[in-house]
Amino acid sequence: MDLQHHGYRATKQRARATPPTADSVLFEDTSSAAPAMNSQGYYNPGYNMGGPSNDIQGGGAGVNNLFTDPMANAAMMYGSSLANQGKDMVNKEISRFMSVNKLKYFFAVDTRYVLKKLMILMFPYTHQDWEVRYHRDTPLTPRQDVNAPDLYIPTMAFITYILLAGMALGIQKRFSPEVLGLCASTALVWVIIEVLVMLLSLYLLTVHSDLSTFDLIAYSGYKYVGMIFTVLCGLLFGSDGYFVALAWSSCALMFFIVRSLKMKILTSLSSDSMGTGSSAKPQLRLYITVATAVFQPIIIYWLTSHLVR
Repeated sequence: MDLQHHGYRATKQRARATPPTADSVLFEDTSSAAPAMNSQGYYNPGYNMGGPSNDIQGGGAGVNNLFTDPMANAAMMYGSSLANQGKDMVNKEISRFMSVNKLKYFFAVDTRYVLKKLMILMFPYTHQDWEVRYHRDTPLTPRQDVNAPDLYIPTMAFITYILLAGMALGIQKRFSPEVLGLCASTALVWVIIEVLVMLLSLYLLTVHSDLSTFDLIAYSGYKYVGMIFTVLCGLLFGSDGYFVALAWSSCALMFFIVRSLKMKILTSLSSDSMGTGSSAKPQLRLYITVATAVFQPIIIYWLTSHLVR
């Protein structure tokens, strides 16, 4: 009895001193140790989720430090300089093929210039002074000199011709987007071919003149004014009116082209007269001028005959 009682008392003392059972070990609460672990730098996903973390609070300061950092500012300035250099290179490459300032020159027109230029295109026989005026070796703008070539009238005349062609095809019940697109592309291709032939001829003959590509496009595009007049007369007065208008506009355009190109091409003969073999160049230059003028009625008839029936 004493042994059992003694064992009971020993067991009772061990029960008071024994650690938690197995179930309590499996579900031990470690929240009391979380602050200590967090203070040691370990990540605790369940701790302090409601309050802002120190990393998030320090993000704004990091962004501010980025703009105040001398190295960051130097890098931004270097990147900006590279972007400016790239922009300058792109503008330089574009200027090699097309000068924006020179293109603006051909659109510097006003209402007075447009009216006077249209009168010269339709009635060139009454115009006396065909010389292009200069100011300090720079030609005057079209609004200041009616003899200066422009691109405003050819552009507007081309658009008007396309609209008039669509109306003519609609009246004849032959309109379709494909036919109108073919008409526009054909008119544009003829101008491109004409300009390329002129440039090639001037290059092969080594003609030194102030004629630029824009000048040739302008002179080639003036034919659209006569084409509009021809198609309108054909729609209003039939085939007889068409051929009368074709003859008038063709003669007027030929006279205008010869007198205009004469001041650009043939006036450069004096500068080449000292060269060897220059006796043959005046005739060839005259042939180029006349051939360009004679070619205009053929194009006008080719682009307008199918619109009048």
